[in-house]
Amino acid sequence: MKKCTSIGFIIAAAVIMSLSCSEKPVQQAGSPYQDLISFFSSWRDFTVPAVNGYVPDYSKAAMDRQKQGIARYRRQLAAIDTTGWTVSHRVDWEIVNAEINGLAFDHDILRPWEKNPLFYAVIQMDEPDVPARELPEMYGVLNMFEHEFPLSPESRRTVLNKLQAVPAILTQAETNLTGLTVSFCDFGIRAKQAESRQLQALADRLDTTAPDIAEAALQAKAAVDNFALWLEKEKAGKPEFSGIGIDAFNRYMKEVHLVPFTWQQQVDLMERELARSLAALAMQENSSRYLPRLTPAQSLQEMQGLMKKNTARFMAFIKEEEIFTVPEYMHLEVPVNSFIPEDKLDFFYHIYYRAPLPLLCHQIHWLEKQRELRNNHPIRGTALLSKIWDSRAEGLATNFEELMMHAGILDHDPREKEFTWILLAFRAARALGGLKLHAGQWTLDQAMEFGSQYTPNGFAAPDSPMLYGDYALYMSQPGYGTSYVYGKAQLDRLIAGQRMELGRKFSLRNFFDDYFSRGIIPASLIYWEMTGKEDEMEKLRL
Repeated sequence: MKKCTSIGFIIAAAVIMSLSCSEKPVQQAGSPYQDLISFFSSWRDFTVPAVNGYVPDYSKAAMDRQKQGIARYRRQLAAIDTTGWTVSHRVDWEIVNAEINGLAFDHDILRPWEKNPLFYAVIQMDEPDVPARELPEMYGVLNMFEHEFPLSPESRRTVLNKLQAVPAILTQAETNLTGLTVSFCDFGIRAKQAESRQLQALADRLDTTAPDIAEAALQAKAAVDNFALWLEKEKAGKPEFSGIGIDAFNRYMKEVHLVPFTWQQQVDLMERELARSLAALAMQENSSRYLPRLTPAQSLQEMQGLMKKNTARFMAFIKEEEIFTVPEYMHLEVPVNSFIPEDKLDFFYHIYYRAPLPLLCHQIHWLEKQRELRNNHPIRGTALLSKIWDSRAEGLATNFEELMMHAGILDHDPREKEFTWILLAFRAARALGGLKLHAGQWTLDQAMEFGSQYTPNGFAAPDSPMLYGDYALYMSQPGYGTSYVYGKAQLDRLIAGQRMELGRKFSLRNFFDDYFSRGIIPASLIYWEMTGKEDEMEKLRL
């Protein structure tokens, strides 16, 4: 899902330092745990490619050298003595091990530098609402959201240097991309077309104030346009299948994302949640049948007012209902700077323009980023590699939509509850498409048709750009689409267990404060750390 940033939302970024991370003492230097921290720093340095003149090296020779080095890090991690460690420290060891497994999987299976043109992104305008960009991408992308206008001298240098490197980056990409498929060529072409528009807009903006940067942006645009033409030519004769297969998918879930659900179990869960959401929607529609239907905002001013009112309502509800502790620094701002006509609305905009509150619950992402800016844990204080945070980040945000509905946030207008079920149906339907694509059971056209058909109210057209972009993500990052739903199920299990253990002493605020304090790590590890039960991890070790 492309979230608030995709419609011009600018929200103060940031994220929490976990209470556990700040309160639990780190072992002293010279201890085995300190060895893990030192190892982690060395490991992260190893994952960064060589860079020459702002051009990262993803050549075959460079990647072969990196692959050969992984075994050394495996041995070094295995040699760290974890005897007597606390659960929290053992969890940190598992995090590092999963990252190593992730890079190994990249080399064995995904090889984005060889297969995926989306990997060679050269400019990003919008900040992601999760710990890192959802798509795999090369090191050193020009993130324009990190730079304020007018550009400072330091920003001018960075932007200019990265723009000037674009032609060389894409020239290298043409050499590296020897494993293309038809779908990934098409995904890459669309992505480069979008980058071309962004570079043109940047050049126009800086034409008078920074003509040297504007010229570099135009040269970068020309390189991007030529790369798109190259992909169009390369597409001919390439294979259609772009998935990784069921066996590789299961390995990725088990070894890297630490997810206790196989491909088939995820199919079963997505089908169950799709049916549940559609049945619940039917019941809610019957309950609301005498109420007027909600219609989209008709002007920029109306949309701005709608968003302002609902963001305030969301934050007030969290505080008044004691959902979790809200620090003074935490806030949610959703400026709306442009207006989309009703006939141009795509899925999430259909909901935002009618009733923003159900989807604003998903924007707990941004509150988490405000917490994580304050997270100085030596391992959990940085975005984990291979997106192994997805079950935790997307699972929470998706679950929060339904949890807050049950908590009463939508009681003022029952019609709004319909959108919570529509959101879940969309996520389950598109996730099924991603699973079937990786298994080679569906084509992209079939996945698009299914996603559109099972999204209620026609909110996702058969040619929905949003749905198409989601499938580009899910083919690039296996399991990301299902993480919204299986991560939701993992959080359900954790809440249920805590409620059963504590009975009427259960406090939602205490639960979430503890939950947030663990950082944005795989849901199975949070379950282990909060409950002391290893059953999910034991499944993964078999």
